[in-house]
Amino acid sequence: MALKIRLARGGSKKRPFYSIVVADARAPRDGRFIEKIGTYDPRLPKDSGNRVQVSAEKAAEWIRKGAQPTDRVARFLSQIEVDGKPIVAWTHGNNPNKGEPGKKAQERAKEREEKAAAAAAAAAEPAEEAPAEEEATSE
Repeated sequence: MALKIRLARGGSKKRPFYSIVVADARAPRDGRFIEKIGTYDPRLPKDSGNRVQVSAEKAAEWIRKGAQPTDRVARFLSQIEVDGKPIVAWTHGNNPNKGEPGKKAQERAKEREEKAAAAAAAAAEPAEEAPAEEEATSE
């Protein structure tokens, strides 16, 4: 059984409140869970002590048992120290392709560049030929 330490949403519409729970990875987000180990209230200021409340001992115990925290929960757990070191070593994800447009958008941009280059070449050619024609008519 794959275990996850994740957020389960509670609260009413437009007033989110999350429980930090240990659950089977196949269980629904707000459904069945094994144990509740903390809470997260995103409406509180970031420097508030009540914004994230986690039982560090329970979290460390579940991680030793093989539970994998989600990215958001790993961020929370990396700020909590047990025995002088963080529970989880969290690093910011790196996705260098995130900002790039999709294939179709890249194709359209390439076509636009080719059309612009062709238009610039066409505009430059008549300017060169026009003086040649004037010389021919003046003779």
